[in-house]
Amino acid sequence: MQRLALYRQGHCLLADVSHARRWHQRARGLLLRAPLQPGQGLLIEPCASVHTCFMGYALDLVFLDRGNRVLGWREHLPPWRAAGLRGAHATLELPAGSLHTLALEIGQQLHWQPALSPHSPGMECT
Repeated sequence: MQRLALYRQGHCLLADVSHARRWHQRARGLLLRAPLQPGQGLLIEPCASVHTCFMGYALDLVFLDRGNRVLGWREHLPPWRAAGLRGAHATLELPAGSLHTLALEIGQQLHWQPALSPHSPGMECT
């Protein structure tokens, strides 16, 4: 899976986002993976809805259009639930509680860039 970093107006929001674009990556999502840590995420594209079946932890979700504009979000989706947003092209899955620190707004433009190596200076986002 490709690794990306998420930016807003030149400011890094997330340094380590996995990009699931192939059907098998999208189907698996976070199933049978370690829970996401702060600063991590999973971008599933194309994807307008997700579920947390068989997961033992909650997620925050951000729904994006084709232009990477924020359409909406869902905070703290508990296990065994589903959420989606009509018109979404991609869904960003985050550790529960992440949305509070990102302070996103509807319509806000986000940008993706290849992630830096974990050993590169500046890997952390604030």
